[in-house]
Amino acid sequence: MRAVDLQINLLPWRQKRREYQQRQFLNMLALVALVGGLLLIVWWQLQSSQITKQEERNALLEREIAVFEGRINEIRALTKKRKELLDRMRVIQELQGNRPVSVRLFDEMVRQLSDNVYFEKMSLRQERIDITGVAESNNRISTQLRNFTASEWFDGANVSKIDAYPAAGPEAGRFNLTVNLTLPEAEDE
Repeated sequence: MRAVDLQINLLPWRQKRREYQQRQFLNMLALVALVGGLLLIVWWQLQSSQITKQEERNALLEREIAVFEGRINEIRALTKKRKELLDRMRVIQELQGNRPVSVRLFDEMVRQLSDNVYFEKMSLRQERIDITGVAESNNRISTQLRNFTASEWFDGANVSKIDAYPAAGPEAGRFNLTVNLTLPEAEDE
């Protein structure tokens, strides 16, 4: 037998197989790209909806915060108004409570006033009364100091300045004195 030379051409089969595999690869690549694109669109939609929901929540919170800030401002205004009213009430109560004291203070001041001594100016600072006045003589100023010391309403009388005042008399003097106010214990009525 003779050997037969058979030549089989495998090239077209390989070529077709390669073309088939390339088409399969391209189809799979297109399918993967399509699925990837769809997944990207779905992911983008989910993110957009979550962002929208979060923005709605933020807007709701901002509205509620504005409502609460308005209430807080109302509370602050009411608290301020309440404090002002309480301060006014306290001042009125002090004035009502001190009304008899003021009358008694002036009454005591008149009772302790020495003869021929005239007060020109009086000012009350805390518990101290500053007095500017004119006296017929230095002896009258001394008597005035003794009168203040003897009173239960006054304490610590002190003359800070005496100047001659010839317009009121030959021995007259203008004086400045301070005296501390001490309220006596409440009397049983």
